[in-house]
Amino acid sequence: MANVLFVCLGNICRSAMAEAIFNKMIKQKGLEGKIFVDSAGTSSEE
Repeated sequence: MANVLFVCLGNICRSAMAEAIFNKMIKQKGLEGKIFVDSAGTSSEE
């Protein structure tokens, strides 16, 4: 299994959107269960 983590400052828009788009691409390619995707922020200032 491959793991992918998208990271941005607050995990409010950029990394969460990248995670959603990548998950859609994984589903379209039939790769569910082979790639785990998550998103995270580096700060809680927002």
